[in-house]
Amino acid sequence: MSAAPLRQRPAWAALETHHRELQGRHLRELFAEDPGRGERLTAEAVGVFLDYSKNRVTDATMRLLLRLAVESDLRERIDAMFRGEKINVSEQRAVLHVALRAPRGATVLVDGRNVVPDVHAVLDKMSGFADQVRAGAWTGHTGKRIRSVINIGIGGSDLGPVMAYEALKHYSDRSLRFRFVSNVDGTDFAEAVQGLDPAETLFIVSSKTFTTLETMTNAHTARDWLLAGLQGAESAIAQHFVAVSTNAKAVAGFGIDPANMFGFWDWVGGRYSMDSAIGLSTMLAIGPTHFREMLDGFHQMDEHFRTAPFDRNLPVLLGLLAIWYTDFFGAQTVAVLPYEQYLKRFPAYLQQLTMESNGKRVTLDGTPVDYVTGPIYWGEPGTNGQHSFYQLIHQGTRLIPCDFLAFGHSLNPLGRHHDLLLANVFAQTEALAFGKTAEQVKAEGTPEWLVPHRVFEGNRPSNTLLLDRLTPAALGKLVALYEHSVFTQGTIWSIDSFDQWGVELGKVLAQRIVPELEDAAEPTLDHDSSTNSLIRRYRKLKGSA
Repeated sequence: MSAAPLRQRPAWAALETHHRELQGRHLRELFAEDPGRGERLTAEAVGVFLDYSKNRVTDATMRLLLRLAVESDLRERIDAMFRGEKINVSEQRAVLHVALRAPRGATVLVDGRNVVPDVHAVLDKMSGFADQVRAGAWTGHTGKRIRSVINIGIGGSDLGPVMAYEALKHYSDRSLRFRFVSNVDGTDFAEAVQGLDPAETLFIVSSKTFTTLETMTNAHTARDWLLAGLQGAESAIAQHFVAVSTNAKAVAGFGIDPANMFGFWDWVGGRYSMDSAIGLSTMLAIGPTHFREMLDGFHQMDEHFRTAPFDRNLPVLLGLLAIWYTDFFGAQTVAVLPYEQYLKRFPAYLQQLTMESNGKRVTLDGTPVDYVTGPIYWGEPGTNGQHSFYQLIHQGTRLIPCDFLAFGHSLNPLGRHHDLLLANVFAQTEALAFGKTAEQVKAEGTPEWLVPHRVFEGNRPSNTLLLDRLTPAALGKLVALYEHSVFTQGTIWSIDSFDQWGVELGKVLAQRIVPELEDAAEPTLDHDSSTNSLIRRYRKLKGSA
């Protein structure tokens, strides 16, 4: 049984009415009327504490949002995902990133086959390889140990590994250097290999099909760089390249031993793959034990999402609040603000996870939506952002809901630093919620003409997520939290959160344009006038080099 169209669900209509009643109310009023909301509008599970009391909601709001989740068949959809049903309808695929972190001995079925043994076979193979490299037993062509690892990928094959490496750098082997190449801009590769010794460098080429344009262009450049540095010894390729792919023939053709190919599956989307073989660079950096701790963190959040009642379910609550602001308040963005320097790439990672997933304009059955989907996610670490874009969040004309991420303990305790950091977290959420009235500004002796400039409207919503410390398990919990929040939003909107057709058209057109840029003879162009003109101008610039 499928849910009714979104606007025909009774809870949706009730929320529209409720929003009209609530939209003019200020958080100052809501806290004054309900002093206990700061303790009550919270949830905690698997070591993650969520304070959502500084949102423009009441108990009635939450009841209606939770009713909307029920009317949207969220429970049935969750169960279908965990059962391995092909809920990615446009590609007819199961969606089972949760199987990547299922414990050994668990059962997760795809087309009647338990895939968990396959997952653990790859994890075991990754572990053996990582142990060899980290111990110096895996050597390069000249017998030197590997000291530099470069991951070549793009999209989910890059953003996840980069984010995880930065997030877990505290746990990494500092005798190994890790660099990442994704952009087809040659500068990315040139800078990544700057100062490296080819004899000590290992490349991980991450491409499911081994045909991705950007990845394979960079991989062939890496191959040329290595051979140039090792005097053209073709046999060196097998000792300096491994692959994360499913195309054994293409991998072998490149010169990589298929025995050093680490596979994954079509039921894992790229942006959900950082805990698959795509995370090989992560495992090399932090070691198999820490990698498995990260997987356990993922699994703990998976089980919480699968089993917890919706009113205490962290991903469900985050997802419903995103719906509330996106579709009823007209908020266009969500700011994710980690007060943890190691999470500096986390917002960039979430951009792909959220916007590639829910940037959709048709429902599961192909009908155009008549409501807003897919808010823009963005952010930077605190406290840096406070001296940058927080001005707009506090006093600008846009409503920007914020997620603040913080930890009770620093991995690098230095004097008062962590107290100052956390003081800023709590102060920012307080300032956003309650602001500063004209009367308060005047009471400080501010000249009348200056008062309007120093007023803070407040009523700016935020969530605060508080964990003990940034461990590998904590990172797994946070990523899974947002994965399942995205799923919750997509379910309410009745869209397919697991395809990404929107990335295809530009790629296809680029393949058509490449020869028009490279051919010696003047090409016959039949694009629009702007594109034709740009191609001709570039050819002139290229010729004048």
